[in-house]
Amino acid sequence: MTYRYTARTLLSLLATSLVLLGATPAATQPVAPQRTELGALVLDGVPAHSARVTRTLDTWLAGRSAGFQDFLADGSVLISTRFGDVAQIHRVAAPGADREQLTFESEPATGARGQPGARPGTFVFARDRGGNENAQLYLYSLADRSQRRLTDGTSRHGGALWSRDGKRLAFHGNARNGTQQDIYVADVSRTGNPRLVVASQGQTWSPADWSPDDQRLLLVNYISVTDAELYVAEVSSGAFRRIALPQTGIGGAKFSADGRGVFFTADLGGEFQQLRYIDLQDSSVRTLTAELEWDIDDFEVGPDGRYLAYVANVDGYSRLAILDLGAAETLRPNGLPDGLIFNLRFNREGNTLGMSIESARSPGDVWTYELPTRKATRWTRSEMGPLDPSRLVDAELVRYPTWDRDGNKPRQIPAFVYRPRSAGPHPVVIDIHGGPEGQSRPGYNAFLQYLVNELGYVVIQPNVRGSTGYGRRYTMLDNGRLREDSVRDIGSLLVWIGTRNEFDASRVAVMGGSYGGYMVLASLIAYGERLRGGIDVVGISNFVTFLTNTAGYRRDLRRVEYGDERDPDMRRFLQRISPLTRANMIRKPLLVVQGINDPRVPASESEQMVAQVRANGGEVWYLAAKDEGHGFRKKTNRDFYLKTAATFLEELAAR
Repeated sequence: MTYRYTARTLLSLLATSLVLLGATPAATQPVAPQRTELGALVLDGVPAHSARVTRTLDTWLAGRSAGFQDFLADGSVLISTRFGDVAQIHRVAAPGADREQLTFESEPATGARGQPGARPGTFVFARDRGGNENAQLYLYSLADRSQRRLTDGTSRHGGALWSRDGKRLAFHGNARNGTQQDIYVADVSRTGNPRLVVASQGQTWSPADWSPDDQRLLLVNYISVTDAELYVAEVSSGAFRRIALPQTGIGGAKFSADGRGVFFTADLGGEFQQLRYIDLQDSSVRTLTAELEWDIDDFEVGPDGRYLAYVANVDGYSRLAILDLGAAETLRPNGLPDGLIFNLRFNREGNTLGMSIESARSPGDVWTYELPTRKATRWTRSEMGPLDPSRLVDAELVRYPTWDRDGNKPRQIPAFVYRPRSAGPHPVVIDIHGGPEGQSRPGYNAFLQYLVNELGYVVIQPNVRGSTGYGRRYTMLDNGRLREDSVRDIGSLLVWIGTRNEFDASRVAVMGGSYGGYMVLASLIAYGERLRGGIDVVGISNFVTFLTNTAGYRRDLRRVEYGDERDPDMRRFLQRISPLTRANMIRKPLLVVQGINDPRVPASESEQMVAQVRANGGEVWYLAAKDEGHGFRKKTNRDFYLKTAATFLEELAAR
């Protein structure tokens, strides 16, 4: 049964519950969890936040960040930042000027791209509802502050790209059948439906670029993180042909300024996604970054073709370089802060590069770099709230040996460690990223800093096998029947923690989201005797039910990574390794967090896990949000979740 209370009554009730829990920490009589609702949040067995967390955490969560979106023709920039509950699109007229909010709704606005050509005050942006990821595209006019929806209002859309003349938008969408990802083009001067240009015949299409004459589209067919294909499609007819490349992992692709070739990032059977150029006439390929044994994360070509900027992912850190293609020289920009660099975009003149930069000790801000003057300029100064920046700690990159060998040496697992400045030994949180084709990197995380500074935790973010950023072979080490090998990397991390005097190996917890949530559950099963508890956020509990129930447009993509549950042998394997099958082995406290509208990992994955662990006598706190999807994007919801997580970790450390 679900009970509804006013906020005051609910907080009073929860406070009373906490007193009772505190009075009987080792209670032997099981008590049925109390299920209540607080706005859009559903609290099932969640006690009140601790007095310490309530008093201290808001200070750490009060800040904000800014993300670069695009230039407008008048030289101003579009940014994404949050002043209310969710991030919205703002305009900044000049470096250090006020942030002028342009979009106003209860859902986040993302992906703003300014229109080239005759209407310089127009841009496109995307918005979904309640985290359902069925994003719609909207055309916004600065002239009258109006916005017009360009898409059908129900299907999933993304990847909006302006034609060079600014008259049309290309994007992907699944309106045709709800599953397959097709390519559409919309004439923004008209109010009719977008035109289906290239229908999927089994491909997962995304637009990458328009040709300089706006007659062709460069398309990517995404198969998996290590396999994709490049195509060129005629916009008028929809006819397409594959570019003569082997199937390879592709990060991005852009036409050259003369349209005769394509710049792209790919591993081409090697280890790393390097920056390359293919001549579309003779199919010859050149590698522009052959000296780098790291992935190129992002690149952007100036509209006149003179400059090409790229960011290398060097052991998790960003390194920016700019190629002067005319002079055949490489520029290393000075004056920009060290940190992670995202969202490269040139202005319309091609002489200024915009970007977002953040670091472990600094939230995201917007920067530009002017090529003629070699000048770096900071456009925004994001607030940390009332925090003293000197308290923030940097990430330390370490490597620990795992259970198998790479050649004739023990395989090394990279990890980022954040340590309190006080003397140890300290309790430890192992924070595991999702994906699994993801990578923990040293960006700004206010909650992580809170755990280190206020609760005294060491936070370790391992990049276990299967992570990106360390080569194609490393990314494939957990595929299919190798799935549990990544869990063994957590076991090796626990061994390494036990060898370090500054860590308290008797007080270790695990947390993670999405695939990281699966890793939390699997770690509690495999190493429960060495763990205090775990936090599972939108995690997979059963691979078979996950693959059956995940959104249709994702199912085949996930089968490439996890295995095809329709094959009887693979189905038996997936059932065997699924945490739900072995839920009786979870005997430590568990916090489960879920967005009800999640299309990736449906809420049923969390709900069945909560029910099974409780049926086996386990302790579970379950927090869900009815207006969220794959993670919590609204500040009020996210703050409540983080206070719950902090209370949970505080209690674990004290037990």
